[in-house]
Amino acid sequence: MTLRERKKQRTRQALIDTALEQFTARGFAGVTLDELCEAVEVSKRTFFRNFASKEEVAMAPLEDMWRGFLVELAAAEPGGRPALAVARDALLASLDGLADGDWAGRALLSYRLSESTASMNAHSLHFCERTTQAAIDIIRPWLDEETRERDPRPRLMVDMLVAAFRYALAGWAADTETADIETADTGAAGTGAAGTGAAGTGTAGTGAAGAEVGKTCEELAARLREAVGALPASLTLTLAHQAGAGRSAP
Repeated sequence: MTLRERKKQRTRQALIDTALEQFTARGFAGVTLDELCEAVEVSKRTFFRNFASKEEVAMAPLEDMWRGFLVELAAAEPGGRPALAVARDALLASLDGLADGDWAGRALLSYRLSESTASMNAHSLHFCERTTQAAIDIIRPWLDEETRERDPRPRLMVDMLVAAFRYALAGWAADTETADIETADTGAAGTGAAGTGAAGTGTAGTGAAGAEVGKTCEELAARLREAVGALPASLTLTLAHQAGAGRSAP
């Protein structure tokens, strides 16, 4: 990675961390885009080079995971494996690539904000539909050419994977909240989210959620495996073709 790319990445991360910190403290609607840019010491032009909206910066941790999922899925070698297992492993690989306490904290703050912010929920639905369609576009070329276009199972399989992840994420977040309350009751609650500047590397995850009783990506991954394992086997779709056979990019 070049110096310019590292600087761009630091700025993007500072925007995410500051947005999550301020939205959590003051409410999503309580922070203007101008205030966010001023806190990170960047122009609105720089913001829009990284994100399309406040909703997108607030959802960035979880959306980055799903973008990684598409990359992992496109690189998969399905062989004769069930499609759901291939997709699950791609999502777990994406999660593993982000596996640190900082990402876990950011993802938790993002999820909590989305649960109480209608515009974030609407943004998330649109993102989910685009990602689902991209995943289907990757999977279809692996199927029998005569039936791939009318086979409903790729769509149903991806929908089930998304549902399993949402179930796992909600349980993970609820457990963390319960543990936070218990920790606070003992007088051992963590400190607030760390502040960030344009060139800084402080993260909302470290102070606000990453240190909140140390919830990790491994725990979320375990919940995802459990949720996928509970899905009905009747929708098993076997990917008989190898990855190189007529694949199209998402």
